[in-house]
Amino acid sequence: MSGSATRALSRSLLDLCRMRKLTIATAESCTGGLVAAALTEIPGSSDVVDRGFVTYSNQAKHAMLGVETSTLETFGAVSKETAVAMAFGALEHADTDLAVSITGIAGPGGATPGKPVGLVHLAVAARDGRIIHKECRFGAVGRSNVREQSVVEALKMLMEMARGPQPPLKKRPRAAAHRPHPRVSRTPRRSAGKRRRTSRPSAPRASDS
Repeated sequence: MSGSATRALSRSLLDLCRMRKLTIATAESCTGGLVAAALTEIPGSSDVVDRGFVTYSNQAKHAMLGVETSTLETFGAVSKETAVAMAFGALEHADTDLAVSITGIAGPGGATPGKPVGLVHLAVAARDGRIIHKECRFGAVGRSNVREQSVVEALKMLMEMARGPQPPLKKRPRAAAHRPHPRVSRTPRRSAGKRRRTSRPSAPRASDS
């Protein structure tokens, strides 16, 4: 996505948050503050963007966002668990309505078995407890491209969360053809064996001679 498209997406997000009176915090590792930069490039963004955390090291993630050391040691810095913890940590420390987190391997180095270059985990947390997570595998497309695409995904996820929870689907009424027809009460019929037969006058019998 081009810079102008990213700018348009940032503007749309800010307008939506402004309309819904939502504030945002960012917690970034591999993007180094690019999400916050994209948002604050738009004039007047200060009524939506509260602050950004750039937590590049594990120590920074623990000290600034409260990510548990056990989480980092067990799952690694680039993982769903760490991304979710970063998002909730930013939410707690910034006291905002929404928080987005990004942690990944932009390259060209840093890959480990099962975690290739281009792997990025993103999470967005909301004050009402909602959380969304996304794993992206951009591939070895270059450090700048991984970072730029991560910013776009983060903005899209913030848009999704800012729109609010979707209303539950209403059950569609069943078609009339499938509705059971109401039973009409009928007078019980007599059985054929008990049907009354109308008596007919018998023909006159001839007299005996």
